[in-house]
Amino acid sequence: MKKRGLEKFNNLVDALSQLPTVGKKSAIRYAYHMVLFDSFSALKLAHSIEDAISNIRKCTICGGLSEDELCDICADEDRDKGKLCIVESAKDILVMEDNASYQGRYFVLENLDFEQIEKLERIVSSGVLEIIFAFSPSLASDGIILFVEDKLKSYSVEFSKIAQGVPTGVSLENVDMMSLSRALSDRVRI
Repeated sequence: MKKRGLEKFNNLVDALSQLPTVGKKSAIRYAYHMVLFDSFSALKLAHSIEDAISNIRKCTICGGLSEDELCDICADEDRDKGKLCIVESAKDILVMEDNASYQGRYFVLENLDFEQIEKLERIVSSGVLEIIFAFSPSLASDGIILFVEDKLKSYSVEFSKIAQGVPTGVSLENVDMMSLSRALSDRVRI
């Protein structure tokens, strides 16, 4: 039973516990700290959340995060247009960019619908020489790779996937930078 007079605190705890990997105990700890010890940082966090929600969208080309129609990566003329890394989510681009060992372009393949495949084909037809699949290893990922390869077989493109330095069932955001660097540099042709 919630105590009377703490409705706003309990609402904050409930909101925080909706975040991934934040349980009830952590949510209480965060709420307590924000309310009683660091309200300035809490207000700064609230403003940053509001600002991000209002201004961040998907890049119209790659599907990554952007504040404009095109993300900085797609707008960068110095990126290697011959390499295209296909990832499962926009978060994966952030992880790969943190690594700083890849200088090509990206494409977020969130689903296999007609629009996504058509958009991917347009990008590939603009001079892509190699497609690198940076998926978390799984049977489902292997199926998606085979499907995409089949759809793009009419293009002169080499296919590779990141090497098995990424453990099966682990998302890219949870892989250490050394393993991710090794997996990318030791990618295998498929």
